[in-house]
Order: sequence, then C-alpha cells, then structure tokens
Amino acid sequence: MQPPIIEGRAPAAPVDIRPKKASDDAAVDPTISDSDDAILDEAVRERDAAANPNQPEPALNADELAAAALERHVRRKVDFRLCTIAGILCSLNLLDSGVLSSAAVTSMLTDLELDVGNRFSVSIFIFTIASIVFQLPSTIAVRTIGPRRWFTFITMAFGLITLGTGFVQTWRQMIALRILLGAAMSGIYPGLTYLISTWYPRREHQLRYAYMQSGEVVILATGSLVNYGLNQQDGRGGLAGWRWMFIVQGLCTCVIGVATYWWMVDFPENSHNSFRFLTPEEAHVASQRIQRDRGDLLSSEFGLRKVLVHAKDTKVWAFAVLFFLQNIVSTALAYFVPIILQNGLGYSQDAAIVLSAPPYYYAVVPVILSSWLADRFQVRAPVITFNAMCMIVGFAVLGFAKNSGARYFGVFLSTGAYVANWAALSAYQANNINGQWKRVFTAAACTMFNGAGGIAGSFIVRNAEAPQYPTAVWVSIGSHILLVTIIALLSLHFYLANNSKKATSTYLEDTEGFKFTY
Repeated sequence: MQPPIIEGRAPAAPVDIRPKKASDDAAVDPTISDSDDAILDEAVRERDAAANPNQPEPALNADELAAAALERHVRRKVDFRLCTIAGILCSLNLLDSGVLSSAAVTSMLTDLELDVGNRFSVSIFIFTIASIVFQLPSTIAVRTIGPRRWFTFITMAFGLITLGTGFVQTWRQMIALRILLGAAMSGIYPGLTYLISTWYPRREHQLRYAYMQSGEVVILATGSLVNYGLNQQDGRGGLAGWRWMFIVQGLCTCVIGVATYWWMVDFPENSHNSFRFLTPEEAHVASQRIQRDRGDLLSSEFGLRKVLVHAKDTKVWAFAVLFFLQNIVSTALAYFVPIILQNGLGYSQDAAIVLSAPPYYYAVVPVILSSWLADRFQVRAPVITFNAMCMIVGFAVLGFAKNSGARYFGVFLSTGAYVANWAALSAYQANNINGQWKRVFTAAACTMFNGAGGIAGSFIVRNAEAPQYPTAVWVSIGSHILLVTIIALLSLHFYLANNSKKATSTYLEDTEGFKFTY
C-alpha cells in the first residue's frame, strides 16, 4: 500500500507525489521528480505533532537537515528579490494617489480648474475606468511576455506619463493623461499578486503579501513627506510646487523602470532567465515546493478560452466583491486624507500633507503582525474579520468623535486595518484556487472590482459634508459589515466542501489532495 501523502511533505518511499489533475489547466513537467528531495518543513512537523501529541517527533538525519536549510535559504532569496521589487512597484499606485491628494491641497485644483463641479473626482474616476479595462490583458501579458519585460515596459510608461503630468495646462489635458496612466499601470497590482502566488506554497502567501504591502505603504508615507518638501519649491523654475511633485515622481519611476529589468524575477520554472538569481539546485527546490503544495507549477499553452472559462466559478466573483468593498474605504482614505485633515480637522495646507504620512508608517505593524499570525496558524477568515472590525471602529471614531486628536487616531486605525486586509484578502483568494490561468483570471477580476470600489470611494468623501463626512463614514462601515458577512458565508462553504471531499473522495479544484483554507 502506498504510504499516505501529507500536503507539503515528501513521502518516505521514492514515489511520484505530483497531484493528479482532472483538467489540463496546469501542465505537469515530466522532468520533475520528488524522489531526490526529502525537505521537511517546520509547519508540517508542527501539524503532525499536534495530531499525534503522544508520539515523539522523529529526529532528522543529516540529509534532511541540509535539505531544510537549503529550502529556507531559497525562500529568503526569493523574499529579497521578489517581495522588495513588488513593494516598490505596487507603491506606484499609492504614490499616484498620494501625489494627487497632496497636490489637491495646493493650487493645482484652481490652476487647472479641477475645482469646478466634480472634475477632480472625474480625474480619479477616469483613471480607474482605464485601469479596469486593461487589467485582464495586462495580467495575461505577465504570463505570456514574461515578468521582467512586461513590468519594465509598464513602469517606464507610468514614469513618462507622470512626468508629463507636471506640464499640463488644462483640466482636459490632465484627464487625458489620467486615462493613459490608468492603462499603463493596470497590470502592476494583479500581475504582482499573481507572480507572488506562483513562487510560494499557500501556507506562506499572506506574509509575503504583507511584505509587499509594507514596502508599498512605507514608500507612500515617505512620498507624502517628499511632497511637502517639493511644495516648498513653489515658483522655482517658473513651476508651481504641485508640478514638481509630478516631475520628481515621474523621473524616479523611470529610474525604477530601468532597475526592474535587472531586479525582477521570472516564474519559478523559468528562474534561469532571471539576472543572477538561483542556482540550478536552488531552482529545483523552488519548483518542488510548488509541486508538492498544489501541483500547478506549469501552465498549459495560452488560450483565451482557458482563461475565461474560470468566469463560471462563483467563488471567483465572491472574492472580487470582497475587493470592491475593501477598496471603497482605501481609495477614500488614500486620495482624501490630506483633504480631511485640512478641511475636516482644521490643519494647515503643509500640516495636512505631513500628517498624512504617519498613519501609513503605522500600518506596517498590523499588516506584518496579522499576516505572521495568519500564516503561523493557517487561518484566514478570523484575521480578515478582526481587521474589518478595526476598520469599522476607526471610521466610527473618525466620523463621530469631536476631538481632532481622536479623529486623527481614527485615521490611524482605519489605515492600518485596510492595509492589513489587502494582504489577508490576497492570500484568501490565492489559497483557494488552483491552476495558472485561473490565478491569472482571479487576480485580474479581483483587481477590476478593486478598481470599481475605487470609483465609488472617490465620490463618498464630499467637501460639502466637512467636517463629519457622514456619507464616507456610513458607506465605509456598511461595506465592511457586508464584507464580514461574505467572508463568513465563503468560509462555511469551504468548511462543508472539505468535509464533503473526505466523505466522497472527490477532487477540489480538480486537484488530488487540495483543501480549501479558511
């Protein structure tokens, strides 16, 4: 009898443990064998110990210790190369919202006549529409063209368009460039979410998304302080301070685009295409980790039908709705925190720019801590629910407290909660799907709905409602109550599906041994 196979662990006998696929969505590489790799990871040993508390843990032999050490070394190398550049590139989205919100409390709105009607909100809205339209094609391009070339191209395009924004003269020119900017950066977040999911076993996803989010928000916070300094250059070179914000960010982004070509990594099976990255032995270990976890290392040949067929899966759209509800809040805060600080809390123009930075520095703490706990104990829904409740409390304080200091604390609490839930929701969806093209479709669908939430979020903070902003407060609270409800229903479905699998010996996600995570 074949020994039982435990997810993430090589069997004692030299047998092929690659999961059998009921579909061809993830092709299997015949050259990959598990018989020469006996890596025992700490998470599996702890789970086994919990299941059999009266049995002593078997001692590891020298080969197993060496294999475990090599796996940790490979994981650290991937963390350093992939999570760093992912955080930097994802920060471009928030940096755009940061520079636009910082510029909104300067003379930009009057200079470009964006303060007439809803033109400023339209400039945010049209950017999001363009981003939604191009997200699926851009995410597919990450797989078909390759991460190094595609991310380099769209980052350079992003930089050049941002640079050009510093020289616009009318609100119409601003909106035209916002359309191009949305198209250019449409693939950054879904593409990087997808790429990270291909490099790590599911049990390690959330902390890696947290690393990406941490880099993103630290750069955003620093960008707010830089914007304060650039605004002091008002009039230098005949340019307004807000123009310097766009020019400097555009130049910095172009430099990042050049560095991306050398720093970005390819997919695990193509890691040899990355610049000075993994040795052949390390690349083999990285590939084995994915095969043992879920068996979807390789993708089948691209076909549009293979991508779009996953639109039939209801849970993909449930994940997408979660991102819609999440981004209603995040867009409102990202674009309008300086406006809230200035109009709602009475701070000066410069103080509003500077004080928008600390909440993002603080956000690193909850996103790293909650993600470490989620991966350590392999839970997703409880962490998402806790973060959502913190967001609800934060917005309630922001909306109903009378003291300015207390309301500023509400900004801290809300910002930390929604940044933490970005990582949590990304891991929740990535843990519960399988197959390369399904990952592409789901990442794009979630980011599309994320963008749609951004459209709603851009309209809920109304200057006429200062200083309480009741529409923003109640919409944000209501969206997260609904988010918690959907998480509860999805997790119940996953629990029942896992139990049904045990009773009927059926495959989940067309993969032998696959279990949902909740």
